[in-house]
Formats: sequence, C-alpha cells, structure tokens
Amino acid sequence: MPTAWNRSPEEFHKIYVANTDAFYRVGSITLAEELDKFMTSCALGLWSKAGSITQRHVDMANQIYSRTRPRPTWMLWTLTSSVCDSEVFLPPVFFWNLAESDARRGSETSRTFIRMLTNILLYLAAVDDDVTYAEAEYITECTDKLTAICDTSGVRKSKEALNPLDFVTSGEPSFSEKHPPRTQTSGGNTETPVKPDEPEKKPDLDELMAELEGLIGLENIKKDIKSLMNLIKVRKLREQNELPVAPMSMHMVFMGNPGTGKTTVARLVGGLYAAIGALEKGQLVEVDRSGLVAGYVGQTALKTQEVIKSALGGVLFIDEAYSLSSGGENDFGREAIETLLKAMEDHRDNLVVIVAGYTQPMREFLDSNPGLESRFNKFFYFQDYNGPELMGIFLLQCKKNGYVLSEEADAAARKLFDELYEERGENFGNGRYVRNLFEDMVVRHSNRVAQMEAPTKEDLMTFLPEDLEDPEDEEEEESKEKEDA
Repeated sequence: MPTAWNRSPEEFHKIYVANTDAFYRVGSITLAEELDKFMTSCALGLWSKAGSITQRHVDMANQIYSRTRPRPTWMLWTLTSSVCDSEVFLPPVFFWNLAESDARRGSETSRTFIRMLTNILLYLAAVDDDVTYAEAEYITECTDKLTAICDTSGVRKSKEALNPLDFVTSGEPSFSEKHPPRTQTSGGNTETPVKPDEPEKKPDLDELMAELEGLIGLENIKKDIKSLMNLIKVRKLREQNELPVAPMSMHMVFMGNPGTGKTTVARLVGGLYAAIGALEKGQLVEVDRSGLVAGYVGQTALKTQEVIKSALGGVLFIDEAYSLSSGGENDFGREAIETLLKAMEDHRDNLVVIVAGYTQPMREFLDSNPGLESRFNKFFYFQDYNGPELMGIFLLQCKKNGYVLSEEADAAARKLFDELYEERGENFGNGRYVRNLFEDMVVRHSNRVAQMEAPTKEDLMTFLPEDLEDPEDEEEEESKEKEDA
C-alpha cells in the first residue's frame, strides 16, 4: 500500500480543500454545503465496509469541510451510529443538475466531480493503512452510478483519473478474477464483441483551413498558423529532396484570457498537422492539472505517461498549465513537468504539446523550469474579442440554434457587447460569456413565450430586448439609481 495515501487528518484536510477548490473552479462554490454533506455520507458508507470505526475515522471525518465551511464536530458514538445508516450510496440531487447542465453546455463539470470523489474516497479508505476489496468495490459503485447519470444525460466522455480497484491491498481475489473484462455487445444478450471502428479518415487540409479562416477575429493567430504550416511544408519538401533541415520544435504556448478560442485552434492545429503529414492522427487530448497529477508519490509520472500515450500522433492540450508549477518545490506538479519534458523530446516527431493559460502566469510557468523555455519556442497571443466580434459570435449561436433578433434586440445586443468590451476586466470571459448569455436568453425567451396562448413560429424564433437582460437585474439597477439619487 503506498504510504502516501495514509495522511494525517491535517494533511488530509489540505488534500480535501485542494480537490474541492479545483471542482469549485469549474462548478460553483454555492455547492459547498451540499458537497461536504454528501462527501461525509460517502465516507460513512465507505467505512461501513471496514468492520469497525476508530477514533482515527472520527478525526478524518472532522476534516471533511470546504474552505468556506465550518469544521464539523463528530464524536465516536455519533459517527458509529451514523455509519449504520449510510451503507447505500445515493447520488445527490445537485449531481443530476450538474449532468443536465453539462449536456446542454458541452462541458464536463460532472465528470470532474467523479474524479474528485474517487480521489478523496481513496484517501479515506486508507485511514487504517489498508484498502480492502469491499471498500474499493464501494468506491467503484459510487463512480459507476454517477458515470451512468452522465452517460444517460449525454455528458461527453472523459477518461477517469483513477481506478480504485488498482489499490486493493487485502489478500482477497483480484478484481480481474472476480470481474472478467466487459465486452460491448451487439444484441443486448449476446457476448459477441462489437467490431472495432474503421480507421478515421485523414483530415482534409482545405476544409480545416476554411474552418480556421472562418473563425471570428483571431487575425494574428490565423496569420501565424498559416506561416507555421508553410514552414513545415517546406521543411518536409527539403527532407524529401535530401536537403538539410534545422531541428524544429512543434510545441506551442497559447496565452490569453478564457473564451478566446484556444481550444478550438488547438484542435485545428492537430488536424492541419495530420493533413500535411507532420502528425500521424491529429487527435486532440485536452487535460488540466487534475488529469496529470496524482495525490501520492510515484503515481503522477504514471498518470502523466498514460495521458501522453493517448496523445501520441496528435496534440496534448494542457489548460491552465501554470498550475503545474504553482505548488512549490515538493508539489507533484513538478513530477508531471519532468515527465512531459522527457516525452516532448522522445516523441518530438509524433507529439505536439500545447500549454495554455493567462499571459502572466504562463510566463512565470516557462521560467519555473529551464527545460520548458527550450522546448517551447512558438508563442501565440489570443487577444480579447472586441464588441463587433462578440456580436458575431452571438449571431452564430443564434443561427446555429434557430433564433433571430428583432431590430430593437439587435441594437441592444450590439450596445451591450461594445460596453462589455470597453469595461472588461483582467478575467474577461470573451466567447464563454457570450455562450452563457445566449443560454440565459433562451431561458428568458422560453419563460416569456410560454405565457402566450398561441405563439407563432416567429414568436418561437425571435429574441426581444427583454430577453437580453434579467428583470431582477433591472430592478436592482433601478433600486441602486434611486438610492444614489
């Protein structure tokens, strides 16, 4: 059993806060109370499999609280009695809401939640220096039920971070012996494996270049990508003609605020590289710190190597890459960086690593390790979208989803986006803000049209100015103006 899993209660609390903070960054801090109660319930269900409850279990239970929440005060007798009522795992209501929201937005907050839950429960299972088969199966049951909700809701697939049954330390039968590998079936009851998918069609260069050119804004990025493509083409032609070529790194740094198209461009880069033969497949594998860093010694390198393996032949896109170097000298993020550096050199002809994040933190990230600066020599600066560009993104969302703007709503939206750009702060959301605004407008439009007796097709399609702004926000603004007066 890796001893790093068995932490003191105080160390575990730091781990708990780090995991929940990472979730709140993509979810919402308003879930803190519900999440802490749910995590405690899971811990009690897990410990019901342990056979006995000790003071150490109590001490760990009292460390299950988020940064903004008060510390609980469990006692041995109350914890023991609560364990008896917590053996059945029930997914919380807020997780269903997360999954439904993810399905609408194309995000994976609920998948992030599952990875966080798995990580925390593995630490809690190791309270008594041992993870039994029963405990590992309980964790698997939790993650399977939550994953099933994601799949049913239509949340996009994501590779899970940890398999709890890999950490069983008791002498019970192995999981592979007790549960043979599942095979996908083609008729429900048959065991005939489904034939593997046909090899993917090679990306079409002209189509990808047209898609790049069709992106709103990003003129400097388009120009730089085209220049890079020309450079690689000429380099390959020189190789074919047995002319010398200088060593070249294809790895890149994307700097800029959220919602500026970094992930979209990274996907196009992978396809373009594959189209001209610089990469084998061109797939995009997107991760952040949680997808590379494990919580115990020696496993971060293995976890990072698995991600790298899945990205070979394509692009490994690391969002908020600076978080790998922000935890100090003893942080496991350093281990992930070292593993990445080696892979970038070993697979330089069949792997492109793109690190992305805010401009200043990314500069500090590159300065944190001498090897980083030498591996990355192509820098792309993603500028904030201006008012007309934000309006263009908004209109694309409307067209894609079958909505139009009335003349008054069009004018109001253009004014709003101009003001947003002029008054933007350091963390301006750009396209992300536009998408959220559009989704909010759809809700307001639906609430308005639902009150009509017989709405026409035009009513069902048309946004009006009142759909643009929340009435509650207007009331707050009017109230503030009266107070100022």
